[in-house]
Amino acid sequence: QVRLVESGGGLVQAGGSLRLSCAASSSIFGINVMGWYRQAPGKQREWVATLNSDGSTNYADSVKGQFTGSTDNAKNTGDLQMNNLKSEDTGVYYCAVLDGINWYWGQGTQVTVSS
Repeated sequence: QVRLVESGGGLVQAGGSLRLSCAASSSIFGINVMGWYRQAPGKQREWVATLNSDGSTNYADSVKGQFTGSTDNAKNTGDLQMNNLKSEDTGVYYCAVLDGINWYWGQGTQVTVSS
């Protein structure tokens, strides 16, 4: 049973930073792709970032230049560094991992940015 556990969420003032982490259980067959998504209250879940095992990354226009991510395939973990946070960044953040066969989702971590 593959499990993903996100951590690092919390309450931060606008302009502050948070670093989210996503850890996959040892039963995963490596991380080919890690995706980060978020869901704001009353809105649909939206894509935030894609981190590929070759080091390439893609970000939604709304967070480009503000968020950066990376993965550590040796540890089956990934991080999302979020800087200069704004109130519109508030939401539940989810990581999703493709191990080459299946997609797995974490339970989410709450990020709240106060203005």
